[in-house]
Amino acid sequence: MNKKERILIVDDEKIVRESLFHWFEEEGYLVEIVDSGESAWHMFEKNKYDLLLVDMKMPGVSGLDLLSKVRSVDKNVIFIMITAFASVPTAIKALKEGAYDYVTKPIDPEELSHLVKKALEQKALKNENEKLRNSIEEIIKPDNLIGESPQMKKIFELIQTVALTDNTVMIRGENGTGKELVAKAIHINSKRRYFPIITVNCSALAEPILESELFGHEKGAFAGAQFKRKGKFEMADGGTIFLVEIAAISPKIQFEILRAIQTKQFKRVGGNENINSDFRVIIATDNLLEEMVKRGNFREDLYYRLNVFTINVPPLRERREDIPLLAYYFLSKYSTAMNKPVKSISQEAMDFFVKFDWPGNVRELENAIERAVVIGKDDKIKVCDLPFHLSNNIIPEDMGDKSLSAFEKKHIQKVLLENNWNISRSASILKIDRVTLYNKISKYEIPKPN
Repeated sequence: MNKKERILIVDDEKIVRESLFHWFEEEGYLVEIVDSGESAWHMFEKNKYDLLLVDMKMPGVSGLDLLSKVRSVDKNVIFIMITAFASVPTAIKALKEGAYDYVTKPIDPEELSHLVKKALEQKALKNENEKLRNSIEEIIKPDNLIGESPQMKKIFELIQTVALTDNTVMIRGENGTGKELVAKAIHINSKRRYFPIITVNCSALAEPILESELFGHEKGAFAGAQFKRKGKFEMADGGTIFLVEIAAISPKIQFEILRAIQTKQFKRVGGNENINSDFRVIIATDNLLEEMVKRGNFREDLYYRLNVFTINVPPLRERREDIPLLAYYFLSKYSTAMNKPVKSISQEAMDFFVKFDWPGNVRELENAIERAVVIGKDDKIKVCDLPFHLSNNIIPEDMGDKSLSAFEKKHIQKVLLENNWNISRSASILKIDRVTLYNKISKYEIPKPN
């Protein structure tokens, strides 16, 4: 134990004061002594003490009076009363008013030393727990939820606000922007942090499988159901269920999810028993659910149940100042994982990172850095280390070509990439026919990425 705790000894008997002073000074404590309750109060107003050893009966301000005054200012200071055997009932009264313990005269040095040590250890543990509780109140972020841009600072504020509630949260954003990281940040900053966050990708499963995945099933509920199985809503009891791409679910599943959210109850597939589960719902979508509601493809009542609190995650192209931070985070991650001495990014490559629109957002940037670390032969990432479809997008004007054809080539490349080389969609956006687009791709020798 770090014996730098401060002790104030208060007793009107000189021999008691001095004996206690020498005992505790030898044990390494910082010790001061006074001979009255009035002097002790003046000392306490000027200094901070961890523990007070106070005689119960003193002229003027008694030990009990001093206890009352001190605890009105600082409830954490430890009070140990010194009393004659005949005053034990008064000492018990002091315990009821907040004293830690009492000892009787004549004082046993070993007993008192043990009592003081135990009291200070308990106080130190209490202070440590308090610091831990306070630190938990600060926002905890997944490692790669990174950004110092105004948009990301706003998202961190929203996470901190909504994490303290049980509200349903809708996270919107393009693919690859980090919606799942935001969901995890909400969960680990909430009171549900000690329970699981269960993720379900609703677009990846057919209706019958999704229904079983969400709500579970009983043995024999359908062909192949050889065992009873818990669903994700049941597994999320006490925690959070995170539904990804909820726009993909059928009207039947929409209704069942609505009922589960409203009642916190549901039945397993093939079952009759109501299952209770205390879960929080967070959803992620890159679709405009409002348009789906207007077209009748998504239940209006479910939409309003889900759209209680919304967080919009911006695409990477709208927070370009965060790109260097992310790039170096991923560089450190993958160079360490692969044990490769790649420590920096060339200025040319970083300029490209910042200028490129990243249609795949943070996920695409991460993949580009990972590939560059894999194939890189130097201690820094260069443009030639980037995936071909990226390095090929170093814009012609960077090389001095200011011609109209150079700008047209870059614009066509950009549209094709943003639409995953869907020729019909790209031609429609460019307002040309498919044959013309194919001719321009051939003319400018625009390579299709693998």
